[in-house]
Amino acid sequence: MAAQTTVEAIRKKYQMQNQEKKTAATSLKPKVRMYTDGACSGNPGPGGWGVVLLWKEHQIELNGGEPATTNNRMEMRAVIEGLKRLKKSCEVTIFSDSALIINAFQKNWIGGWQKRGWLKADKKPVENKDLWLQMLDEMQRHSVSWVKVKGHSGVEFNERADRLAVEASKKV
Repeated sequence: MAAQTTVEAIRKKYQMQNQEKKTAATSLKPKVRMYTDGACSGNPGPGGWGVVLLWKEHQIELNGGEPATTNNRMEMRAVIEGLKRLKKSCEVTIFSDSALIINAFQKNWIGGWQKRGWLKADKKPVENKDLWLQMLDEMQRHSVSWVKVKGHSGVEFNERADRLAVEASKKV
């Protein structure tokens, strides 16, 4: 019995040390705030995406568009392109007004989709699987947290991401 207790104590100590190492490593990562938005004129139709990346005193703005797309695809593309732009592993807080994206991660819908072979609870295929896979791939090198913001509610950088997305949608 004493040997088992000793083994358990060693295992717990090892787990705590590993957690402390992970916490220390995470705290060394640059902390980036990323505001994303998508826009689409018609659904489908010409669309655009916009991203505002904030790190310390730096602000980087990105946008792009596609001639025939949907709003959800543009919302997803914004997240993907923002994560791609980060040159090294970061602690990223993503601010989005997309309920689909936020719920996919905060409510772990994406875990359910993966377990069901990319089928939703109603057994229909998940739309935009290609972009979900790209997003998951880009997320692997970062520590990501998600924050839902209300669209068009005066959140400065979310409003800027929206303007970038609309501008891009008009150029395609």
